[in-house]
Amino acid sequence: MDGRPPVVVLPPAQDGGRRVTIRGEHMGSAYSLFDVLEFLHRAGLPTADMAIDDPELIEWRGGGPYDWPDSV
Repeated sequence: MDGRPPVVVLPPAQDGGRRVTIRGEHMGSAYSLFDVLEFLHRAGLPTADMAIDDPELIEWRGGGPYDWPDSV
């Protein structure tokens, strides 16, 4: 491993979605924390509450796990 978290959640796009990559692979756009948890589950990664705050697992860019734009 290169020292970077395997999961990266990017800042919100114009439509409010946040692009999620896991191990360099684009998983899709998340529109809520629940979407991020689903991507983690599909990738076989931990989905416990403490996992979303683990900087060794997820790099949150443009806001943390509880920072989501209003629904569009």
